[in-house]
Amino acid sequence: MDTPFEIFLVAPPGLEPMLRDEASDLGFAKVRTEPGGVSFDGDWSDVWRANMYLRGATRVLARIGSFRAFHLAQLDKRSRKFPWAEVLRPDVSVRVEVTCKKSKIYHAGAAKQRIEKAIAETLGAEVSDKGVVQVKARIDDNLVTFSVDTSGESLHKRGHKEAVGKAPMRETLASLFLRAAGYGGAEPVLDPMCGSGTFVIEAAEQAMGLAAGRARDFAFQQLATFDNSQYSRVKAEVLTPSENLGDLTFHGSDRNEGAIANSTANAERAGVAVLTRFTKAAVSDLQRPEGPPGLVIVNPPYGTRIGNKKLLFALHGALGEVLKERFSGWRVGIVTSDGSLAKATGLPFLPPGPPVPHGGLKVKLYQTAPLP
Repeated sequence: MDTPFEIFLVAPPGLEPMLRDEASDLGFAKVRTEPGGVSFDGDWSDVWRANMYLRGATRVLARIGSFRAFHLAQLDKRSRKFPWAEVLRPDVSVRVEVTCKKSKIYHAGAAKQRIEKAIAETLGAEVSDKGVVQVKARIDDNLVTFSVDTSGESLHKRGHKEAVGKAPMRETLASLFLRAAGYGGAEPVLDPMCGSGTFVIEAAEQAMGLAAGRARDFAFQQLATFDNSQYSRVKAEVLTPSENLGDLTFHGSDRNEGAIANSTANAERAGVAVLTRFTKAAVSDLQRPEGPPGLVIVNPPYGTRIGNKKLLFALHGALGEVLKERFSGWRVGIVTSDGSLAKATGLPFLPPGPPVPHGGLKVKLYQTAPLP
């Protein structure tokens, strides 16, 4: 595995271009957009960097090899010849997931059994559905492609968010929506319905140049390819914080006192409390912060998620009035599954972004140019 191999970054469908841009900004070369993510060619240090520093990727898959197989006996034989020991460790348990599409091998369960047996008997590793490391086998048009999930737990689990409220926005998704709304780390951000503070904390972390995965472990640490001394050098890389960091403040408000307590605690654990301010306030009491304009971004309740939808039109209308009256020069981004609720704000939205899966729904980002 010394030669470059394909690395696939999983993204929420609809936001692949945002992740492509982020990966390119981090220095990964020739990043390609694919359905459900982006890919590029790299080595194991690139795998480690992607897991540690990318904010929008859901997980990082290393595509470790492929071969043709037209029947189960062929799959069995070639799986036994596959160089598992170059990537997997015999002392670390493995779980296998198989998908089949447009192939003569169409029974995923039977294929899974063959691959599991090959790994167990040639590598000597324990294979179970609760294995520490996951191998993904995709059989598409008779081509078997093996990938190893190098992330482990989903990358939205940064390692410092313990307190969450109802219908939380995942950190990875919040990061991509911030990028889609034009946020680059150098302007204030405000969320008037902040919940557990995800948008605010993600924006502050990016401004401070903090690595997304600094507080957690990854599955790649359990692979045969892991080198702790080289990984230490990857972890020591320093991202550039925004200029004039001391002048930046990130604001969250919510009418729920518990949400403010959760957000404050999460910001402290994330190490961004110095740049964040959380206050209890209803939307009608929202005040423009001192300083330059920035971005208001919010993931409000939208009926099918929380509460009675009919009662939400007044809430959105009140939000729109406050923003139009008090936030001249600020841009606005609203994430919602219901375009009629966005319209109820009366804000001059640009055409919405693509539909993105979130919480069993499809949501879109509605955003404005700077308000007059």
